Amino acid sequence: MPPTLLFLETATEICSVALSKGENIIASVCSNKGNSHSEHLFPFIEEVLDKGKSKISEIKSVVLSIGPGSYTGLRIGASAAKGICYALNIPLIGISTLQSIVFGAKCQQKSEQNVLFCPMIDARRMEVFTAIFDTNGEAITEVESKIVDETTFLSELNSNIICFSGNGICKCKPFIQHQNARFVDVDLNAANMFTPALHKFNNKQFEDVAYFEPYYFKEYLARKSAVKGL
Repeated sequence: MPPTLLFLETATEICSVALSKGENIIASVCSNKGNSHSEHLFPFIEEVLDKGKSKISEIKSVVLSIGPGSYTGLRIGASAAKGICYALNIPLIGISTLQSIVFGAKCQQKSEQNVLFCPMIDARRMEVFTAIFDTNGEAITEVESKIVDETTFLSELNSNIICFSGNGICKCKPFIQHQNARFVDVDLNAANMFTPALHKFNNKQFEDVAYFEPYYFKEYLARKSAVKGL
């Protein structure tokens, strides 16, 4: 029987949920209203199950976008995913948020030779979380928090076409003027995780639900309130 997978994307300002059965996404819903994950996540899960005419008991695995990204968003997504996995006694699949962006970009990218993919997630100020991926969606560099300027990615751009995508490209685009740079607007949709998630499901590459933590990349620092008495 083809597996039914539930996909949760809460790593950025986007809240997105999708449902697949076998080789197809059968339902998806998304909100870009900004950090409304706690409000929308469970209603969205109910909505995709309804649209897909499926019961929650049919889900064989939860697929979670694991970061890097927003600390709060990642915590909300991880808590929901682990809760569902515990309740249904099903495995958890973790997919890099950067890899998810790559698979979204691949669907829009023209067929060109020597194409690499550089997803960017806004990390505030002029920083982005990023890495370089090959045409198969596999990371070929480590995830970094980069400050982008005119020299960033210059050596890679001299020998490859690079497709830049993600919510970090808006602030970086003015600095990347190379002829080999391509910019693709990609909605961070939970459905983008489908291809790598199905591969992991078929190969039983699951997370340890008890000990799983999202990939925050940067430590969360709770700031002391400046208000007297707090």
